Amino acid sequence: MPAETVVFGTVFMDCKGFAAYRYDPLGRNVGSVRFIHGGVGRNVAEDLASIGAKVSFVSSVDDSALGLEVLNRLKNEGIDVGHVRRAPSSGMGLWLAIMDQNGDLAASISQMPDLSIMDEIVRSEGESIVAGCKNVILELDLNDHISTTVLSLAKRYGKKVYGITGNMEVILRNRPMLGGLECYICNETEAGRLLEREIPTREPEAALALLRGYVDADGLKSMVITMGEQGSVYYDAVSAESGFCPSIPTKVTDSSGAGDAFFSGTVEALIRGFPLGQAVGYGTRLASWTIEVAEPTRTPLPGNLF
Repeated sequence: MPAETVVFGTVFMDCKGFAAYRYDPLGRNVGSVRFIHGGVGRNVAEDLASIGAKVSFVSSVDDSALGLEVLNRLKNEGIDVGHVRRAPSSGMGLWLAIMDQNGDLAASISQMPDLSIMDEIVRSEGESIVAGCKNVILELDLNDHISTTVLSLAKRYGKKVYGITGNMEVILRNRPMLGGLECYICNETEAGRLLEREIPTREPEAALALLRGYVDADGLKSMVITMGEQGSVYYDAVSAESGFCPSIPTKVTDSSGAGDAFFSGTVEALIRGFPLGQAVGYGTRLASWTIEVAEPTRTPLPGNLF
């Protein structure tokens, strides 16, 4: 059977250092270093598969042993990788990250993959890919052409699109694209850049008021702002449902996959027909499970999400 949800996004190979003691940015730090499969799109595809979604992934990897390792892992999770191209070089990005003693990101440098590879996939196969699925998940800031083309195709074929942020540059240049999304999910830093003001994460009602005002003024359908351990706020302009969802107290090993897991759990719940408030609760649960482990995704999960 064809996949119900198609994910357009990147693959990264993460090199992560975990500080064993208090992290000193100017000194030497003892800890452990690991190479881990990552990338927003890859993480979301694997998160979705882990909670039972039928997923197809559109991306690129290096034509190397590491690239093959990434593909094999995705295949083993039941993900369709027929639209993942192997490139001689720069098919996937690199992310150098340092996690402090609490498992939170302390510093990072990223090297983007060559997006012309995915650009060509969208040009040559985008229409058939979008026409053949039910839902689209789009890493919005791949580049202007990929994002606008996928959104245009989804509109033509009546597909719902859910957007996730890798960085904000394409979104800030193309703000109207957010109106074409079924739901947009971002963190408080990204929301602050979008709304051009700081999000009061310790004042949920104030944050929610800002969210409602922005969504109504800019014509979005629904939006969620995650605020780390302070929880999240959500607003569905279609149903007028809004509210605050607290976080779940969790022993953190690595928080870097929290946003992707939250997004995946929330979106899959929306696809299954749950209202936004309940969907955000599922996203919160999946994120709490994910940050307990030293990878950006968790398989197998400790229980059934739904």
